[in-house]
Amino acid sequence: MISWIDTHCHLDAAEFAGDRDGVRERALQAGVAHCVLPAVEVGNFASVRDLAHRHGDSYALGIHPICTGGARDEDLERLEHALLAGRNDERLVAVGEIGLDYFLPQLDPQRQEFFLREQLALADRLGWPVILHVRRSADQLLKHLRRVPVRGIAHAFNGSDQQAREFVRLGFKLGFGGALTFERAQQIRRLAVDLPLTALVLETDSPDIPPHWLYRTAQEREGGLAQGRNEPGQLPRIAQVLADLRGIAVEDLARACRRNAIEALPRLARLLPAESHDGALP
Repeated sequence: MISWIDTHCHLDAAEFAGDRDGVRERALQAGVAHCVLPAVEVGNFASVRDLAHRHGDSYALGIHPICTGGARDEDLERLEHALLAGRNDERLVAVGEIGLDYFLPQLDPQRQEFFLREQLALADRLGWPVILHVRRSADQLLKHLRRVPVRGIAHAFNGSDQQAREFVRLGFKLGFGGALTFERAQQIRRLAVDLPLTALVLETDSPDIPPHWLYRTAQEREGGLAQGRNEPGQLPRIAQVLADLRGIAVEDLARACRRNAIEALPRLARLLPAESHDGALP
């Protein structure tokens, strides 16, 4: 079986509260050998760490832009303390999820930028890669990244070709998640095909951003159809869509994206079998 890495999965989310272990077991049976679990606020640092250790996965620590409204300045000190305390924890692989979200009007852009700036500086000072949230904010994020030499993953990317190539130039891999499964997502699909294969990683962002086969419109939901829950076990099917779009064998996609994930988050190399990062498939 092909072995996959889900580089962005919120396994600690409330949507999984009833069957968290079952969700992870189903993913494992589908071939998802490893998940990266990003934190979103100080309050869930412990939960992502504990889940990563429980299931043999990895985690990241950071303050999400959507959570900056309720975050306190001293949370940055708590983040630094947690990162320093985790230096010898091989399952801690990045600072994240951090970034900017200009889609939600209730979020204070200045507050978001303060937390982004401080977390980028912290990642740079301590030598950690970052996992970025980029929503209608690519240009502003790029301005910050040109000042701070960090690398990592820009997840759920939905920017222009020029923006995408600038992220790649600065050392970032891009993830698209289930969004690329929608035929109407033409810009994302163009990027998924046109960008170098070396620039791509795979992710679900579960339970968010369900692929098209799980998505229900508002009208369908009003009619009684429940929104399908996205899970890390959906990753192989999402990957098949990407492989078909690019016209390559899914095995080749798996090999490349696993290598890319390790390049973006180098600590993953210590967590995966040797065949996961030497060019061979299990």
